[in-house]
Amino acid sequence: MKKIEIRQTADGSNTLYLPDLDETYHSSHGAVQEAMHVFIEHGLTYVGKEKKSISVFEMGFGTGLNAMLTAQWAEKHQRKIAYIGIELHPVEEDTWRQMEFVQVESEIALYAKIMSSEWGKSQEINPFFELKKIEQTVHDLHINEKVDLIYFDAFGPKVQAEMWDLPVLKKMYDMLIPGGIFVTYCAQGQMKRNLKSLGFTLEALPGPPGKREMTRATKS
Repeated sequence: MKKIEIRQTADGSNTLYLPDLDETYHSSHGAVQEAMHVFIEHGLTYVGKEKKSISVFEMGFGTGLNAMLTAQWAEKHQRKIAYIGIELHPVEEDTWRQMEFVQVESEIALYAKIMSSEWGKSQEINPFFELKKIEQTVHDLHINEKVDLIYFDAFGPKVQAEMWDLPVLKKMYDMLIPGGIFVTYCAQGQMKRNLKSLGFTLEALPGPPGKREMTRATKS
């Protein structure tokens, strides 16, 4: 297995590159830019208009970037967020400490607290953000509580086709409350047909830099 590589994206933020899959964790056009556009602006901010307390599930915890941006949003807007992130292959400490998503001392401490938090246990990261990281495959995942919002940030369909097939997407549908929101950077036709067949109402939204579209889906 070839060693994971750290690469800089177009907005100056870093991502990880997996040579074995020929795939990056984030868009080469900008890791932070993409996360903010897809998950924060069109997911969290959208849901946060109506809710003071929000539960989030992230498919593909990866580098912890989405969790960090969500924790910052929660504190800024003073909304309580319960966050669950699943990842089968956690990023090792000597790698995530080189990601350099943030430069300010307080933000560095926040990111380190998120990434070093114990797997399998809920932990308060700040007064508004509680995190639980799960080291497991989504196929074996059993979560009893329903969530308001899903960040679907798995590797793309060309690399991990099974993650975008009906069994996994059905699990996401079942996990959401009625009216819950599913957001992803992906706009693949088959994925959208799968979502519609499950009962989601879809919106095609402008994508982040480098992508024409992204998808937001609402559980009927």
